[in-house]
Amino acid sequence: MKGIVITGATGMIGANTAKLALAQGYSVLCIIRPGSEKEKNIPQHPNLKIVYADISGYNEIAVDGHYDVFIHLAWEKTFGNARDDTDAQLRNIQYTLDAVHLAKRLGCTAFIGAGSQAEYGPVQCKLSGSTPVNPLSGYGIAKYTAGKLSRLLCSQLGLRHNWVRILSVYGTLDNSYTLISYVADCCKKGVAPELTKCEQVWDYINEQDAAAAFIAIAERGMDGKVYALGSGNGQSLYSYIEKMIEILNPAIEPCFGSKQYYPNQPMYLVADISELTHDTGWLPRVTFEKGISSFIGQ
Repeated sequence: MKGIVITGATGMIGANTAKLALAQGYSVLCIIRPGSEKEKNIPQHPNLKIVYADISGYNEIAVDGHYDVFIHLAWEKTFGNARDDTDAQLRNIQYTLDAVHLAKRLGCTAFIGAGSQAEYGPVQCKLSGSTPVNPLSGYGIAKYTAGKLSRLLCSQLGLRHNWVRILSVYGTLDNSYTLISYVADCCKKGVAPELTKCEQVWDYINEQDAAAAFIAIAERGMDGKVYALGSGNGQSLYSYIEKMIEILNPAIEPCFGSKQYYPNQPMYLVADISELTHDTGWLPRVTFEKGISSFIGQ
């Protein structure tokens, strides 16, 4: 039985990846923060083991067993002004390198790190692994640096390396502060959401498809490749919101234009998934409408 290690396993992508890996016959080691309120997101299974460790404590982890692939999703300071906390973002880079060393100690032959669309900065083209980067936030700068340095370290330690620049993932396990979760909550409460004009063209992918992509990369990713992760199809946020309202609560009227755009607001975020599909065979399967329908009853 092959084994996968997942850090940040209580998050939306991590928990779904753990669930899918178990369904496909993997043994799974989840590394989570002690006292995490999201531990309930992790499925209970005889082939799943949990190790409690803070992201700063990876060098102290001693685990019996042999694993094959290490998926590093954990990251501190990912939202709001904390993204520009330079000291914290610098630590995240070191934690990523610590994760690579842990992967080596656990016998892994492949390391997959979670990057971000924030690495690109403002662009007006589809995003791929070869798209030029110009990160503006501390978060984006740190993600890009962590990706480059972890690749270098993996080459020195003999591990395959992949970096996955994630665009916009949504799902029932998402954080409450994201746009999709906010609108879904407004629909549930019967309250009109306060929104920008929502002219941005973004690329949303469901949590289950994101998990399937990570498993596909774990199995068939090409060494050194950077993959952009999205559905490959962009729509205006206005269109996404209109579909959500129609599915979840047609009685409410969203307040488009009642909020201003954030500074440096990315207006175009769409992934070019052709290389990812070519290398791994992965394709998204959950339509936005189907994914949003899963919020009903939540």
